[in-house]
Amino acid sequence: MSSDEPYGYLLAHFREDPAGFAERIHFSLSTGDSPLRWTPLWGGRPRLTSNLGTTGVRDPAIVRGRDGRFHILATDLRVFGGDDRGWDEWRRHGSRSMIIWDSKDLVDWTGPRAVEVAPAEAGMAWAPEVIDDPHGDGFVVFWSSTLYEPLDVEHVGESYSRILYSRTRDFETFTPAQVMIDAGRDIIDTAIVSADGLVHRFSKDEDRGDASWGIHHEIGSSLFADDFRVVRRRIAAELHRDVEAPILVRDPVLPRWYLMLDRYGSEHGYFVLQTDDLASSEWAPVAADEVEIPDATKHGTVLRLTRPEWLRLRAAGATEDRGE
Repeated sequence: MSSDEPYGYLLAHFREDPAGFAERIHFSLSTGDSPLRWTPLWGGRPRLTSNLGTTGVRDPAIVRGRDGRFHILATDLRVFGGDDRGWDEWRRHGSRSMIIWDSKDLVDWTGPRAVEVAPAEAGMAWAPEVIDDPHGDGFVVFWSSTLYEPLDVEHVGESYSRILYSRTRDFETFTPAQVMIDAGRDIIDTAIVSADGLVHRFSKDEDRGDASWGIHHEIGSSLFADDFRVVRRRIAAELHRDVEAPILVRDPVLPRWYLMLDRYGSEHGYFVLQTDDLASSEWAPVAADEVEIPDATKHGTVLRLTRPEWLRLRAAGATEDRGE
């Protein structure tokens, strides 16, 4: 087997702990080459902590850069032990910056640093994700922001969340934000994958009423096409009332996709659905005995590894170094 052949996965995430301080970056490593079973690294302790902005970090996205370096981008928000202003205020007057770390080997990281990506009209910048830029040699970074009229500098009017995007090559400089998704309703937590010549978007509708789209699936011909159509709404609503933070992972062997969804409310943490036909959006639960994800593992993203990277993380994550 070639040393650069794909093997194993890294899940960067935060944890749910209202009584503690778990809104930091945690790492979990796949058990072998399966994206269904995960072991917390560093004994489940946080690997990265922010001393910037709110001092809390949520919803991390991890990406492999063109130069081989790795980057983590995270929401700057501390819900537990923070300023207690509440969700409405955080959506109107939250941080418009992302918190970013960089690494050469996934073990040792530099940072954090704060990069402002959302415009003054935005109320916040939440849940960053990263994909390859189809029109350049860099990346498209996208996130959720409420937007207010330019004259509404205090953000007192009504608004809803759009998905904004920016381009970057080095994760230090970003182009001015533009709107990627405006559904006329409160959309957050978008995840995007390309498969079989189509682009698939999975997002969460924040409306919790009967008319909510919930976790919904759209298909379009390209990343910035205007032909996206909704093919499925309220995914997994029959299983759990409150779900968010979709992660899409392709099985390393089978012609199968997994959809990881994060429960919130009375339950916390990821469960997994599967399909052998992504375009059909027909999802079935993965049997509970096939999935091992520690409770309270919250909103994150998955990075495909090579065998040396997986081995290096497994060895380093077994140490007692707290990394704080």
